[in-house]
Amino acid sequence: MSQSSVESFRERWFHAEDGLRLHYRDYGDPLSPGLPLVCLPGFTRNARDYHALATREAGQRRVVCPDYRGRGLSAHDPDIANYQAPVLLRDLTHLLAAANLGRVLLCGTSFGGLLIMGLAVMAPATIAGVILNDAAPDLDRSRLSQLSHYVGRAVHPADWDEATAYVKEVYADMGALGEQGWREMAQTTFRAQADGRLALDYDLALAKQLGSTIPDLWPLFRALKPFPALALRGAESKVVSAETFERMGREKPDLVQATIPGAGHTPRLSEPESMEAIDDFLRRVDSAGA
Repeated sequence: MSQSSVESFRERWFHAEDGLRLHYRDYGDPLSPGLPLVCLPGFTRNARDYHALATREAGQRRVVCPDYRGRGLSAHDPDIANYQAPVLLRDLTHLLAAANLGRVLLCGTSFGGLLIMGLAVMAPATIAGVILNDAAPDLDRSRLSQLSHYVGRAVHPADWDEATAYVKEVYADMGALGEQGWREMAQTTFRAQADGRLALDYDLALAKQLGSTIPDLWPLFRALKPFPALALRGAESKVVSAETFERMGREKPDLVQATIPGAGHTPRLSEPESMEAIDDFLRRVDSAGA
């Protein structure tokens, strides 16, 4: 395992069980008494999405933000079948061991939340608490099918202004982020290559996984019942419906729920309402675990 210090976090790598080199960001003091927080991004997203949350929490706890295989600084897999969820779940359990993490808090955005549900079945002893960010066991399939219109298509903006215009169009469902918010979104969506060109920060072959059949995920959601959990939903989300969000509360009566006004799919977690809900939840879980 190697590392290099970059501002408020450390870049770290480890090797998955099949030898693929995977990356994660490591924030905060590894010896902090607070429960560690592991942040899981969306399907094509990467560790940089969590920089604001991780920086804010790093004074209280260690925060680990992985890049799944094929995303961010993690290696691309020559076998696209390895981009399926079971392999990613094995990568995550291996990460917990490689990073010397025991019981952890988990925060998952969209697809990352579905992986948390899988971990609740696969490795329940590792989970101390859960935050689901616009993630649900019943997603709007028509919205998901729209991913195929842009995932996997090579895009090379001429500059950051053009990149910002691109994310405004592709991620319009996120809501009104403001010019600075859209620029930050562009900077976490694209990465400058060695030749200076901007490119999407994931393996374009991920698109071939979008046609996979989505099973009934409610049994996985029920695996979260033993754990304290917070669920956030963007008030304007077109992926997680209000009806599904209500059902989640019925299925897990102790689920703490917060609807984030003005946010779509997905809340950025920097909204005042998101920060308040997360802070209150983490305080309660920390106190219970003390």
